[in-house]
Amino acid sequence: MNPLKACHQFEFKVDLSMDIASEAARLRAAAEAKPLRLPINRKVDESHRAITPEGLSVWYTIQVSPHSRIQEVVFERVDHLPSEEECQKWLDLLIVGAPAIEAPGFPGAMTRRFEAFERNPELEAPIA
Repeated sequence: MNPLKACHQFEFKVDLSMDIASEAARLRAAAEAKPLRLPINRKVDESHRAITPEGLSVWYTIQVSPHSRIQEVVFERVDHLPSEEECQKWLDLLIVGAPAIEAPGFPGAMTRRFEAFERNPELEAPIA
């Protein structure tokens, strides 16, 4: 027997499950606690991001201005465009109070972006 030769057995366990509801709640809480103040604050930190075991990145932000609020969800993959089904699971949990509308994307992009606009007419300047 060679004394320099070691024999080790490794066992890897990969958890391919994620509680989407609790992760979505975490993202909402992070966005509510630290909304982006428009037009000056556009920095998003990692607390606004979740990555599923399947490789889907989900970014959720709330952007506020004096007269409106925008909820935004961005879905990203490195290998293919996120599917309607996987996006809808998250959208149902993240976007509240307004319909989510998909923004146009670039051809061949691996990103999908959804926005929901909430306006407060009482705070908007009158149209002249």
